[in-house]
Amino acid sequence: MSLKKASLIIILILIIDQVSKFYIKTNFVLGEEIHVFDWFRILFIENEGMAWGAKIPGQYGKLLLTSFRLIAIVGIGYWLWDSVRKNGAPVLIVAISFIFAGAFGNIIDSVFYGEIFNHSYNQVATFLPEEGGYGTLMHGKVVDMLYFPLWSGYLPEWLPFWGGDYFTFFEPVFNVADSAITTGVALLLIFSKKAFPEDEKQRKTEKAEN
Repeated sequence: MSLKKASLIIILILIIDQVSKFYIKTNFVLGEEIHVFDWFRILFIENEGMAWGAKIPGQYGKLLLTSFRLIAIVGIGYWLWDSVRKNGAPVLIVAISFIFAGAFGNIIDSVFYGEIFNHSYNQVATFLPEEGGYGTLMHGKVVDMLYFPLWSGYLPEWLPFWGGDYFTFFEPVFNVADSAITTGVALLLIFSKKAFPEDEKQRKTEKAEN
């Protein structure tokens, strides 16, 4: 698979990701929700840190996290380029392209959104507001909007620890970039033998020798 085809995958994912985020940011108030189905809703939240809303505490926590993301994207980009150069399996290159696009999409939010948008608390944000953005470069928040509460209800009393508690599955709110990363990782896990044929060949050789 060529680098050109991989680049097309990345560009397509980035366009879908950023268009959806721009739309949500400039049309929704923070916390606004639309019920599409009982099991699927559009819910606008902003993630200040890592997955599941976790964040690094302290004055420079956000800066460290964004810097780490920038370093990671360079590593993923090299992995993609090296895989193409070595004629890696198409499923491997597709998977890395998805992961790269997803990581890059969230980096755009983290690096630039604080500068180009004002806040969304009790108001719809403006793109490039005259008074400036809600943050500074490298201190943006990631826009999330996809919410799939597939099931909600009280757990049976006989369950240990959580018995009787109200529970929602699936509760995290995410975005297109997160979906791309998850899809890429899933492809690597499901098609690991095709993605890493040399590793599989080596395992078979070692097994035969033993």
